[in-house]
Amino acid sequence: MNRTLLVELLTEELPPKALARLGDAFAAGIANGLKSRDFLEADSVATAYATPRRLAVSISRVRAVSPDKSIREKVLPVSVALDAEGKPTAPLLKKLAALANASGVSELTVNDLERAADGKSESFFHTYSSEGLKLSMLLRTVLEETIAKLPIPKLMSYQRPDGSTVQFVRPVHKLIALHGTDVVPIDILGLAADRNTLGHRFLSQRELSIADADSYASALEEQGKVIAGVAARKEKIRSALLAKAGADKILMPESLLDEVTALVEWPVVYECNFESEFLSVPQECLILTMQTNQKYFALTDADGRLRSRFLIVSNLATDNPQNIIQGNERVVRPRLSDAKFFFEQDKKKKLADRLPGLANVVYHNKLGTQAQRTERVKTLAAKIAFALGIDPALAERGALLAKTDLLTDMVGEFPELQGIMGTYYARHDGEHEEVAQAISEHYQPRFAGDALPATGTGTAVALADKLETLVGIWGIGLQPTGDKDPFALRRHALGILRMLIEKRLPLSIGNLLADTVKLFAGNAGFKDPAAEVAVFLLDRLRGLLRERGYAPNEIEAVAAQNPDRLDNIIERLNAVQAFAALPEAESLAAANKRITNILKKTDGKAGNVQTGLLREAAEEGLYSAMTLLKPQVDAAFAQGDFAGTLKALAHLRQSVDAFFTDVMVMAEDEQLRNNRIALLSNLHGMMNRVADISKLAA
Repeated sequence: MNRTLLVELLTEELPPKALARLGDAFAAGIANGLKSRDFLEADSVATAYATPRRLAVSISRVRAVSPDKSIREKVLPVSVALDAEGKPTAPLLKKLAALANASGVSELTVNDLERAADGKSESFFHTYSSEGLKLSMLLRTVLEETIAKLPIPKLMSYQRPDGSTVQFVRPVHKLIALHGTDVVPIDILGLAADRNTLGHRFLSQRELSIADADSYASALEEQGKVIAGVAARKEKIRSALLAKAGADKILMPESLLDEVTALVEWPVVYECNFESEFLSVPQECLILTMQTNQKYFALTDADGRLRSRFLIVSNLATDNPQNIIQGNERVVRPRLSDAKFFFEQDKKKKLADRLPGLANVVYHNKLGTQAQRTERVKTLAAKIAFALGIDPALAERGALLAKTDLLTDMVGEFPELQGIMGTYYARHDGEHEEVAQAISEHYQPRFAGDALPATGTGTAVALADKLETLVGIWGIGLQPTGDKDPFALRRHALGILRMLIEKRLPLSIGNLLADTVKLFAGNAGFKDPAAEVAVFLLDRLRGLLRERGYAPNEIEAVAAQNPDRLDNIIERLNAVQAFAALPEAESLAAANKRITNILKKTDGKAGNVQTGLLREAAEEGLYSAMTLLKPQVDAAFAQGDFAGTLKALAHLRQSVDAFFTDVMVMAEDEQLRNNRIALLSNLHGMMNRVADISKLAA
């Protein structure tokens, strides 16, 4: 009989940050364990439930007994089973007796076995039917396997009333195992299964009896005031928050929403307020303390200015929530007061006056202090700024002050605000606006998809900071290995690439790396990693471009040329895409690949084409077509019209095809051979100015 199976563990409060993972793993483990043992139908559906006090799963169409199975078992090789006269050997007779006993028959003979090829030899096989197993016999095993594999952050040992010691993420008080309306008689974690559970800790005082597995979620919600599904609970919170926010904007990061969802079983949203005097503090500080410490949702007006009201998600519905509201307002007030105090204290000392303190902060024992690192970044930022036509003095000042807010009380309390607080303090100190912005912008992009620095000074300092980290850490032998990247060098590399590409910076990667390496001159244990870092950047570039939808062969056409500048790489890729769509592209790409292979076999000193040595009509035709087309190709390339440069090559298709059909390149006459190689070398240069189109060949 196929019916819904329900399994629930009722626990004490589970760790909120792990709840969703635990719930999914619990459901998947039981479902997969039953599926592998053939207890599920093809259309069986597993539904996970997880609340602060329970992990549960319901699975539709679960069999009470698994189907009988036909099992084909290898007995023995024929060479072992039969003697020279073809009679059963002792090992075979012993095996037959054991098989008969296992199959529940009185006797098995060699005639009951199947003789079949087994690789290069023959073997005897026995086929028999195995009766299906009952769900009640297997469910405990499946549950044990599932619990053993749960992503539990830390196991807790506790004692059951009978004195036995049990281990789980939190103490478990009840176990439900229902197949339809029937209790599955299993026990685990010192508990025997039944149909009883508990609802909300405060809103439901009585024990709930679940009549059948299908009514679990509805019974919990209607009688127990518990929304069992994580997604349903999360969406109820989201809707309630939006409704309470009204015309204001609600700051609702998914991570905070997920954590709050894991803290409540019956969510209710209430509005609270704090004194408007706290709004004089940078709103990032107030928002962070509300989100991080109290799990509150801040509100802003339409222009993004913080409001003095905020929203909380409570686990208790009441007609008179004043005590809840006042309690939360009372809790948040000291945290906001701390933030205000830190801000006022920090402003008493200028960022520039904090510079000597950086000498006491170790950056890395092989790379010196933050003060030494600051000097390196300052030098590099000035060079980058000069190359970009930006005031080097501003870049130097921005780099000099970039890390000083690490020594402030506010950043000491809230490390997430580093850079942000530096910008506020720099403005208070009267620093140039671009210098102030560079202090926060030099961390950008902090993560995939994050905004890039908006100012030129911020861009110069951000590039310098990331290059110094990438080259410095790599140079002391701490480059990424496998999945390990403790210094986030991959993220730094992607940040460098994104700035070069998206801000179209006309900077040489080779020069940037060379200038960075010079900063570490005389540093013991540092080895020049420029060549390795260049390869690393190129590999990151390939991945970045794949994420943007370019095909691997299109990317390779550009990457194969080891581009030193990336300010026009997108135009080059788009040109390659447009060229690849032309009907002539396939033939020209194949020809280019053939030319590349030919040139690899020569010494690379082809010289100029001598028209007097053009003997065949096909080579004369190709030379004439190239001569006529070259001014057009040169002009298009000079104007940055990469698509026009490549499309112009389509006019050469017939001439190139004719050349390879009618002309023997590797002629016996050395003069003819060298002249033809020179012709192909010129053609190769013309074809590959934008990209290596041979990479488009199949």
